[in-house]
Order: sequence, then C-alpha cells, then structure tokens
Amino acid sequence: MIRVAIVGTGNISHLHTEAYAGFPERCRIVALCDIVPAKAEEQKAKFALEGARVFDNHTAMLEAMKGQIDVVSVCTPPYCHAQIAIDCLEAGCSVIVEKPMAASLEECDAMLAAEKASGKTLACIAQNRFRDPIAAVKKALDSGMIGRVLHAQVDSFWWRGLHYYDLWWRGKWETEGGGCTLNHAVHHIDMLIWMMGMPEKVTAVISNAAHHNAEVEDVSVAVLQYPKGALAQITSSVIHHGEEQQLIFQGEKARISAPWKVCANVAGQNAFPLKEHDEALEKRLTDFVEAIPPLRYTVHTGEIENVLAALETGGRPAITGWDGRNTVELITAIYKSGTTESTVKLPLKKDDSFYTVKGILANVPRFYEKSASVTDFSGEITTGADYKKEK
Repeated sequence: MIRVAIVGTGNISHLHTEAYAGFPERCRIVALCDIVPAKAEEQKAKFALEGARVFDNHTAMLEAMKGQIDVVSVCTPPYCHAQIAIDCLEAGCSVIVEKPMAASLEECDAMLAAEKASGKTLACIAQNRFRDPIAAVKKALDSGMIGRVLHAQVDSFWWRGLHYYDLWWRGKWETEGGGCTLNHAVHHIDMLIWMMGMPEKVTAVISNAAHHNAEVEDVSVAVLQYPKGALAQITSSVIHHGEEQQLIFQGEKARISAPWKVCANVAGQNAFPLKEHDEALEKRLTDFVEAIPPLRYTVHTGEIENVLAALETGGRPAITGWDGRNTVELITAIYKSGTTESTVKLPLKKDDSFYTVKGILANVPRFYEKSASVTDFSGEITTGADYKKEK
C-alpha cells in the first residue's frame, strides 16, 4: 500500500485526490498539508479521508510522519515547488510535482540532484499526454506517415477575467514565476516538446494586453527554429474568448492535428493543390488513429496511475523531472527572448542571466503593479480542452 501526502489543497489538488481515490487497493492518503489548515480539513471531509492527518507546513508533516509517507503530491504555487520537493526527497519520499516544475532552471537542477541523491522518484505533472487524442497524434507522428514535420502551430488559448490575478500569489513574478506562458501554455509546450523535441533557437514577444492588475504577461507569441528549417509557433494567452486549443502539425505528406483533422494535398502540374486529395493516405492515417486502443486511465488519473505503477515495480514514470525541466527551459527562453528582444539559442547555460530566479526577477518587465490581493476564490476552474474531434 503506497502512502500518500498532498501539500497544497487548492483547486488543482482535488484532481490528485480524486485520482488516488480511484485506486483504494493500491494507495491511501495519510496526510494533507496547507498553510490554511481549514482548507485541508475541508478536503479531508469532502473526500472522507478517514485517518488522514492535517498539517499547516510540510516540514512539520515530514518530521511527524517520518517513515510513514511514500509519495508526496506538491500542489502549491510555483515559487515554492522546488524547496518542498527537495525537502520531501531528502526525507525519503518520492514526489509528484504539479506544473510548472519550478520557477527557474537552477531550481529544476537542484530538484533533479535531490532525486539522484535520494534514490527516490521525481515526476512532473503533464496530464495532457494521457488524453486519447493527444496520444493518438503522437503515435501518428512517430509512425512517419506524414513525413518530416515542417511546421507546428500551437494555440494555447485560454480566457481569464480581470480579477483572476487578484488571488494573492498570482500576477507577481516572485510568486507565480510568470504569466500565461509558464502557468497555462506549460501544458502545450510540454506536448510540443514530447512530439517534436527541443528547438535550437527561440524568438518571442511577451505582452500584457488586458490585465492591468498584474506584473506578468497575459499573451506571448514565440517562433521556434528546428534543424533542417522546421518552425513551430506557440501563442500563449489568457485573453482568448472561447479557449480554443489545438496543436497542428504540417508534414511533408499530410497535415494532422488535435482535435483530429487530416489533410493530404496533391500537387497539379503547376504545383498548385488539386481539389482531389491523397484520399488513400488520409484514410490510412485516420484508420491508424481509430485503431489505437483507448487509454485505460486518462489525464491526472492516468498520470498518477503511471507513477504508482513505477513505484510498485521500481521503474520510471512516463513524465520525469527531466521532462519538466525541458519545459521550463523552453519557457525561460521565451521570457529571455521577449525581454531582450533577441533570438535565444538553446540550451541555456548555467551562467545565463535567466538561469536563476534572481536573474529572472532582475530582468523581466513588470507590465503593471499588482493592485489587489485576495486569499481565496470560490467557484469551479477550467482545465483546458479535451481535444476530441468535433461532431
């Protein structure tokens, strides 16, 4: 029986709790921790977590329950992910950390070093890899049927009202670590890296177009350069009504996307596209995707089940700390490029001014002064598209 603790009992933690609750024969939540203990008590009651102990700080939890916790889900604001994760690893616990992994590459590297020294497991949440439409596009790309990817379009479109940034830790570089690029597009950036790998260069623009109560960006546009001339563009936003989200891959032979759509043009004698497509290729791609067995578990439940299996078998989770670091590195490059108005080469080195939190804070723009601070919000949250084909 794997014993679980959850640190940070805000909205996102409920997805972790629900996921663990789906495997009562394999794991049990033994502790909840939040700087506002009443929130932890509320979650304990909501999910009937009999016997779970409640703490107001993670160090007290680790001391009081030494040897009684196997894995910790870290669901706190991004600025404290690193220290909590490192403390848990050093205490002999494996860790599942919410996105983004940390606020800087220096913190990511410290977390990875703690994982190595402890011999425990560090996993980073990127739950969209555990969606059937996303997994299908990945398999279709890996099949080689569309040829080499020439261009990718990533639309990380979200919408958040003005008062979204009133929550105490949001809207400040020091506590949120960034705006929509780090905290929303992190999902899509992880998926792009999973499918295409890391780019060689990044050119970006960052801006705050609509949220005058926040220091951080609410929209960014980045162009990524890959070997052999391939490009990708990422738009990260919390100003897009409708929240349409998609990933489109233009290959040498066809175009595919999530939500699923396929097109394989055929050139006429003048090289213009004919009305007739390569229907055989389009059918082969669609048949390939439709034949893929559905995932047994999806989104947070899918990823947490994968981590549980890794802990049970001594294997590695599908999404490791190195995956989380890659995403943070690409996001950091977007911030550096947008700040310096220059093209940034990857990988970023340890002497780079954007490698540390201190360096990031010394360089990034403060678009506006944060003008409000509330301790909590009520109401439901949205967690993005399901990428299912429109009927």
